[in-house]
Order: sequence, then C-alpha cells, then structure tokens
Amino acid sequence: VIHWYKQKEGEAPERLLFISGGEVTVESGFQANRYMVERSSVQKQCVLTIKDVISDDAATYYCAYWDPHLWSTWIKYFGVGTKLIVSEKGSSPPANSEILQKKHENQIMYVCLIEKFYPEVIRVTWTDDEKEVTDNVVKGDTWQSTKEDEYSIASWLTVPAENKDKKYYCKYEHEKKKDSLPTQEKPNWGILTLFPVDSEKTAPQEEDCRTVFNRVFCLIFFTDPLMHRTAYLVYIILLLKSSMYYLIVLFFIYR
Repeated sequence: VIHWYKQKEGEAPERLLFISGGEVTVESGFQANRYMVERSSVQKQCVLTIKDVISDDAATYYCAYWDPHLWSTWIKYFGVGTKLIVSEKGSSPPANSEILQKKHENQIMYVCLIEKFYPEVIRVTWTDDEKEVTDNVVKGDTWQSTKEDEYSIASWLTVPAENKDKKYYCKYEHEKKKDSLPTQEKPNWGILTLFPVDSEKTAPQEEDCRTVFNRVFCLIFFTDPLMHRTAYLVYIILLLKSSMYYLIVLFFIYR
C-alpha cells in the first residue's frame, strides 16, 4: 500500500489518497477525477499526476508506506517530498553560478553560489570524479534576491588542504537548467578572486556584501577572526551553563 500526503505551508499533512492492489482510494474532500496514480513494481516507483492544476494545489506532496518490523510493530516511512508551486510567472534558469573558494589553515572551503532563478525549488549536490560527496557539506536555504520573484542559494563544501589538487563539482538541477561547476585547478587564494575589480566603482566593501554575498558570505570571507572569536566565547558560555546545571542537579540529588 502506497499513501500520498499533501501538506500546505504552515499546516499539518493530510492524506490525499492511497493505492492498494492497483485500486486508488481518494479521501473525502478531494476530487477523485483530478488525481491519477501509476505504480511500477519493476522500477519501484509510484507517480502521482494532478490534472487541471489550480492555486489550491500548491503544497508539498509526500509518498509513504508502512514497513513491518520486529515484535509486530509497523513504521511508516515518508519520502523527502515534492514541492508544487502554482504561479502565473514563467520559470527562469539561474542567471549566474560560480564556485568561490577560501583556504584557511589546513582546510579549503568551496562555496557554490547559484543566483537569480525561479521558482525556488532546486537540487544542489557535490561530487568528486567518482561519487557524490556528503561529508562536510552544508546546504543553505534559498533566499529572495533584491528583485522580486528571484531566488539564490549557496552550498558549502569543506575539504582538507591536502586535497587542493583534487577536483570537485557542484551540480544543480533546476526545472529550467542543469549544470555542473568544477572547482578551479589553479586558484588564486587572494580576495580578488571573489570580487572582480571595477575601476569606476568605489562602493564600500559592505555594499559588496549586501549585493553579492547577501550577508552570509561576508561572515565567511571577511570576518573570520571575529567569527571564530565569537564562536569560542559562545562555546565557553554554553560550557559554563552546562556545568552550573550539572552542579544544581547534583545538589538536589545528594541534599
């Protein structure tokens, strides 16, 4: 039995339908003639099709199934979800994509920046020459650019400095475009690789931070010492608070 759930933003998921033995049962409150489900046992996939899409269909859709475990227990597993966006605005591919990099002590940080696309649904992964890389990867949330209805996203990959000669790829999949960006073979580790020099533009560095890196990148590339010091102080404070809680618990236990 395969179940399909619909979750609108800010609401709890509700079951839309389920398919069992080739028969589809649509829950009350939904128009059965608008939904079609195809299940393939060979390809191990189940496809949901929504006909005559309307604005109310905008939601994230999840497939799920029950899996039997020991001692007669059942666990329901959910897929990662597919977000459906309903809009009159046409899709647009990313206007710019690049990999920025910074070497710090014994590590190299690659930042894959993908800018100005619509809609905001996009998949970003890192790979080397052989397989997908998942360790030490952080994917940021999409943010809205200065222009309305344009989105950007960034993903970080941190590798040991001894891997400087190894090539990594940032791959993204948008409904309008797919691409794979390689890391530079002979990077210039200076700050000029991040901001091309324009002799006619004399805006302060803070302005570059707002327009190019949208605050997040400034923290990475311009405020390393401050960021590390702040993180250290926060760590010390949390450690002291934990010690205090520990002493208070011991006091109540052994009083």
